[in-house]
This record gives sequence, structure tokens and C-alpha cells, in this order.
Amino acid sequence: MDRNRSVPRFERAFFASGEPFMRIGDGELGGKAQGLAVARDLVESGISASDCGGVTVAVPTTAVLTTDVFDAFMLRNGLYDVALSGAPDDRVAHAFQNGDLPVEHVGDLRALIEEVHTPLAVRSSSRLEDALSHPFAGVYETKMIPNNQPDPSVRFQRLVEAIKFVYASTFFRAARSYIEAIAESPTDEKMSVVIQEVVGERHNDRFYPHLSGVCRSYNYYRSGRARPEEGVVNLALGLGKTIVDGGVSWTYSPVHPKAPPPFSTVGDLLKSTQLKFWAVNMGAPPAYDPTAETEYLVEADLADADYDGTLRFLASSYDPARGRLVPGTGVKGARVLNFSPILELEEWPLNSVIRKLLEICERMMGAAVEIEFAVTFPREPVGAARFGFLQVRPMMVSHETVDVPEGAAGAPNVLLYSDRVMGNGTVTTIRDVVYVKPDLFEARLTPAIASQLEEINKSFRNTGRQYLLIGFGRWGSSDSWLGIPVKWGQVSGAKVIVEATLPRMNVEPSQGAHFFHNISSFRVSYFTVGHEPGQGIDWKWLEAQPAEAETNLVRHVRLDRPLTVKVDGRTGRGAVWRA
Repeated sequence: MDRNRSVPRFERAFFASGEPFMRIGDGELGGKAQGLAVARDLVESGISASDCGGVTVAVPTTAVLTTDVFDAFMLRNGLYDVALSGAPDDRVAHAFQNGDLPVEHVGDLRALIEEVHTPLAVRSSSRLEDALSHPFAGVYETKMIPNNQPDPSVRFQRLVEAIKFVYASTFFRAARSYIEAIAESPTDEKMSVVIQEVVGERHNDRFYPHLSGVCRSYNYYRSGRARPEEGVVNLALGLGKTIVDGGVSWTYSPVHPKAPPPFSTVGDLLKSTQLKFWAVNMGAPPAYDPTAETEYLVEADLADADYDGTLRFLASSYDPARGRLVPGTGVKGARVLNFSPILELEEWPLNSVIRKLLEICERMMGAAVEIEFAVTFPREPVGAARFGFLQVRPMMVSHETVDVPEGAAGAPNVLLYSDRVMGNGTVTTIRDVVYVKPDLFEARLTPAIASQLEEINKSFRNTGRQYLLIGFGRWGSSDSWLGIPVKWGQVSGAKVIVEATLPRMNVEPSQGAHFFHNISSFRVSYFTVGHEPGQGIDWKWLEAQPAEAETNLVRHVRLDRPLTVKVDGRTGRGAVWRA
């Protein structure tokens, strides 16, 4: 189906038209906008509030700036020279800010901004983005703007700056590395831009949804009695940036929403659940920086959300007199974001809506799917909750049958073993191991580790070789104290990635949406290896191998014979054998 034909042209009377999804231009919609078109069709085909227990499901009001607008912007401003020069991101971004948008489309953008007064998300939607074979999820930038200035000319200027920023991110270093990793040419990429209302409400100087989420119909991390095909959900207070950047969120199986969390004590819950959240800054203007993704965002903490009154359906409260958690915020005490009021008490049927949408989207797309969403709850007892359907994309799922014996750790020739592995299949072509030195690892050094890994990764990208990568904490986390904050392009040569723990870096495994969507689509095996008995890595053997290359924090070993990697997606077990 040609989605462009099903998306009407933009009308200057945006809201009066009654059409919530329109396009500016005649080019391609791009991957993200295509997914939104699928979501719109799904909603229009028969999902009602009665089907969802009073929860209203809808795609937020959206306008798409199609790829022909990007083409005209690039050519008329002569930007390909600087874009393809390998210049630093800030230089590319400033060059794009100095360009002019095509004059024939400026009037539509001006008309849009004069009608819309709510915060806007300006999101990438490239030609290659969210493709099943090589998705670009999370590679490009999103910028949110408050859109609350009294002068429409100022609001229009902020929108234009955000569009140019997203255009520029097509050629940022992370995107260039990613494109090179899949043997594409940067000149083949075309960018459309999604301009979408931000789902949420204003609370003082912050605008945010009660919760954001990512759900998948297939789960590569086994937990308790949940099976892979039962899926997984990540929930977080505030904007979805927390989840997609690999921050702390609440993870559960939609088939077992009331299953106990993997924490042994209330103290562990208090320390290990979400403590901060992202919101759009509606207060005093920040320092002017149109080349920064977070220019108009603010990070707040649970005390702020408690003051805003947004924890009612999300948190439990610690009652020290009884030494236990009480769902809701009705008692005084420390708040824990475990979403108990909606998952255990089912005060809103959110989980039922998620399961229904996963089932319908899988059937429509003919593949396992990943959905991004945001939810607001009514302030009054009477009213509907709003479920903003932000994105749906297909997932790659391998069904190869692989057998990995349980408890292989410590067996002869086993380099590493884990019973928490993402992926499925066998790899017998890897002769290189790149690992972070365990004795020198410190959380404060993770940005430096990411830079050193990027340099090593370049040599693999140039030769086409693949490698096994071992590090500590969450790969791809935006919080450098939780793991190594790499972008996908910095480790794109890795065919097997290991997330290990140490006594001084022992966090719950992450499943941040964009990083892991790319890993699954490239069929990269992802091991979570704890330092507890029964799992582990043969560090002694690794360190005895001669180094091919080495920095103060990272070591590269090249082996005489290839390793054998096996991952059983049915059981979540995986092992790596040395020859």
C-alpha cells in the first residue's frame, strides 16, 4: 500500500480540517512516519474506548515533512560538502542552522505553528529508519520544543531550528558510522521529519506524560516463568527518553504483570527503580543552543513528580511502621516507581490495552513488533485515560533450533556462559575478542572507554571482520554511571556483545528500545553474564592471550582459531567455546 496516498496534504486550517495526520511535500514519508500511518489505520479500523476499558487510544496529531523537502534544503543551500566532509557534529549542526528551508513550504509550517500551542516533538523519519533488515532506530535525533512563546514568530523560529537539527543529525558521527557499518552511502539516505504533539500535561513548569512505555511481542530476556513469545514491557515516568536511552525503567511480562520483581528487599527496590524523569521545560527559556537535543528538556526527580501529583497510579509508598510497600500515594513515605496501582490493582486496564495492541499489530505487520507509547490519566475521578500511540515497528526474530547445555560455566574450553542471553543461533567465524579490563574498570571512566572502543571498532569496520565484545554495566546507557554510553556505530563490528557485572558495577540488565532493536535486527547475540557462581567469564585464559592491540582500559585479542558461539532463544541460555 502507498502510504503517501493515504496521508492527505496539509491544510492551513490544521485543526479545523479534522484530519489528525497530514503531510507537507510529495516525497517519501520515511520509516517512522510509515509506522505511524500503520498505527493510524489500526486505530481507525476499530479500536474504541469500550474495547480498551475506557482508555482512549489514538495517534497524536501529526504533520510529516516529506523527503523532497529535505532534498531541496540540501541542494539549494549546498550542504552536501560539509555534511560529507567528516566534520565534527557541532560544525555540521551550525552549517545546517545557517541554511534556509524551501520557501514553498515555509507558509505551511508557519500556518501550523500559528494554530498549535502545545509542546511539539520534532522527530526523524528517514528512508532507512525502522526498516526490518537495517533499522536506524535511535541513530538520529529528536528535539522537543515547548511552543509556548506568546509571539508566533518566535515559535516558528524554534520549530525551524528543530527541523534543521534533525536534518543535520543525518550526518552526525554516530549516523555516519552506522551507515558505513551496513555498507550504505550517506548520499542515499533521505530524511523526512515528523512534527507531532507531545502527549502529556503541564504541571507547573514541566510538561510530560504520566508514563511512557515500550512493549515488544517477543522478549529476549527470560524472567521467572515468562516465555519469550509472551513479550516484555518497559514503563517509565515522564518522557520516553528514559527508556530509549537505556535508563532505569520498570520491566515486566504483559502475560504476568503481577509477578514479583527481581529484588530481594524493599531497600533494593528503593535504590534500583527510577529516581529521575525527563520533561519539557515550560518555564524560563534555557541558554540558546539550537544544536543540542536537550535544549528544552529538564530532568526532575520523584519529589517533583510527587509535588505535581502525577504518582497516584504509578508508585507505591514505603510504610516504615509495617516495613512494606503500600500501592499508591495515600500514605507518607518514600515512593517507589513499581506501577503497582495499574499492574497489581488494575485501577486502569493499561496492561490489557498493551496486550490487545501487540496482538493486533503483529497480525497486521506479519512479524513480531515493538510499540512506543505515552499515557496520561485524568485528574478527575471521571474521565478517560489517553494512550498516545507513538510508533510501531517490526522486529527480527530468529527461529533456528540451538541446544546449549545448562550449567556449562567452568566446563572445559568454555570461555563464557550465561542463562540470560538475547538472540538465537550459532556463530563460528569470530577470532577476535575486545574486552574492557576488569581490574581497571571504574564507572567514572566509561565515557573514555566508549571513545577507545570506537577507535578499535574502526579497524574492524575497515576490514569487515567481526568480534566478541565484553564490557561492564549497560551497553548504550545514557547514564555513564550505569554502563558504557556507546552509540551503535561505535561498536557496530561486534557480532556478540557481553554485558558483564562486577561487585562495583552490578546493575539490572537493560533493554533500552533503540539500542536493542538494532541489536536484534542485526542478529547480534547479547549475553548478560553475572559475577555470581554458575555463570562467568574465563578471565585468566583471556588475559594469557597475546594482545593484538591495547589501551590503558581496553584490550584486543586475536585468536589462532575461531570461537564457537551458541545461543538458545527458547531457554535464554548461551555459551562461547574456545577451540
